[in-house]
Amino acid sequence: MENWDDYRFVLALDRSGTVRGAASLLGVTHSTVSRRLAVINKRYGKTIFERTANGYRKTELGAELVGAAEQMEGISFSVDRRRKAGETELSGPVTLSIPDALGQYLLLSYLADFCGQYPDIKLSLQSSYRFADLDRSEADVVIRSVATPPDHLVGRRLFPYALSYYCRRDYLEKTVPAHRQWITSVAPSGSPSWIADSPFPGAPVAMMSDDITLRHKAVINGYGMIRGACYMNDPEPDLMRLPQSPPPSFAPDFWVLTHPDLKNTPRIQLLMRFLAAALLENQDLIEGRLANV
Repeated sequence: MENWDDYRFVLALDRSGTVRGAASLLGVTHSTVSRRLAVINKRYGKTIFERTANGYRKTELGAELVGAAEQMEGISFSVDRRRKAGETELSGPVTLSIPDALGQYLLLSYLADFCGQYPDIKLSLQSSYRFADLDRSEADVVIRSVATPPDHLVGRRLFPYALSYYCRRDYLEKTVPAHRQWITSVAPSGSPSWIADSPFPGAPVAMMSDDITLRHKAVINGYGMIRGACYMNDPEPDLMRLPQSPPPSFAPDFWVLTHPDLKNTPRIQLLMRFLAAALLENQDLIEGRLANV
C-alpha cells in the first residue's frame, strides 16, 4: 500500500475485529471504514479481510499487510520516542499511566504539587489497571504493582502493597452474624479464595463489582465487609480492620517504569524520581503498618 492511512485502517480492523470497533479506534464513522476497506480490496484485487459470524478475519494477504503495518507503526513510535529523548528542557508533555485507586487515594496531592512546581511540564494522567504499552507510546511513565514487568523497560522497583480485611466501625455491632456479608471483586465462583482465610469465612458474598472505588464506598456506607488495600482503608476514620484478622497479605511490588529510549529525558527522569519519593514517603502506610485502630 502506498497510503499510510490505509495501513492504519488495516491495523484497526485487525485489532478490533469489527468495522464498528475499527471506527471507534480511528475516530471515524462506521461507513468510512467500510468504504476504505472496499477501496483497499479493489486496489489489491483480492480480499484483505473475510467476514465471519464474529466479525472480520484477515486473509493470507491481509496478514502480510498487517505485519508490514505493524513494522511501520513501530518505526513511527520509535522516531517519536527518540525525538522526545533529544529534548533537554524541563518542559513539554508527559503522560503517566497510574492505577485509579493509587491516584485517588494516595498520590493525588503529590501529582498536584508536581504540576505546581513544574508548570512547564504538561502532565497527562491515564487512570487504568491495564499495563500501558510503552512501546506503542500509550504512556511515557507507568506505575504498576506487577511481579514481572516487561524485561526491556527501565526504572525502579520499590515494595509491595498490603491488603487486609475491613468493615465500618459500627458494622459488626449493628449487623447480626447471620446478615454479615462480603463485598468483592467479580469472581467466576462468586466466592474468592481469600474469604476462607478471613475472620468470617462463612459469610456470603452479597455484592460484586469490578470497581475498586465502588467497593470502597460500599464498605464506608456499611453495606458489608471487604478485603482491600491498606493505603486506601487504614486512613479512613469510619473503617477498621476486622477483629482477629490475620497479618496483611501482599500484592506484587510497585514499579516506576519508562521506555529505555526515554530514560535520559530530563522531564521523564524528574517525574520518575518524584513518584518514587512520594511512594517511599508513604511506605509504612502502603505496607500496612499504620492501622487505624
